[in-house]
Amino acid sequence: MRDHPDAENRPRPDVWTGRATNRVQWLLALVGAACLALGVELAVDSAWTSGIAPLVMSVVGCIAAGLLVLFGTLAFVHVDLRLDKECVEVRCGHVGLPRRRIPLSHVAGADFTALVTPRHWGGWGYRWRPEKGTAVVVRRGEGIVLRLWDGHTFTVTVDNAESAVRIIKDRLGTIRPGTAG
Repeated sequence: MRDHPDAENRPRPDVWTGRATNRVQWLLALVGAACLALGVELAVDSAWTSGIAPLVMSVVGCIAAGLLVLFGTLAFVHVDLRLDKECVEVRCGHVGLPRRRIPLSHVAGADFTALVTPRHWGGWGYRWRPEKGTAVVVRRGEGIVLRLWDGHTFTVTVDNAESAVRIIKDRLGTIRPGTAG
């Protein structure tokens, strides 16, 4: 972590919030919307002369692909992290799903990582890799790695991750492992 001379003297907030955003996801959402619009256009103004089956397959395929891409990308446009005295809560996208709530009593430690990339986790989104743990990756950049008492890790990309790690470490000093928090 970088050294900040005044960081140790600043009071810690009761609730810390952070966010990471990925604007590239909006472009992918536009691709999904375009597929959806193409499906609607085919359904409304069909000039197909080869029969109804190819038309239905095309319309359903375009609409299904459009919805999948649209909602799949909008779920990971941003991630919100909320840290209070009892837990770390991660919410994705505008709806807040998927969501993960980790009580601080389940956290063994927290580490700052300067570079989390979608390439290391197999893409954007909510990811799981047996050798690395679970992650929410919405963009490339700094993040938090939570080491849990059960041996798993949870990584999340968030702006100002150093500050969050400092607060988590402070709060872990007052919590006993395995307690309700």
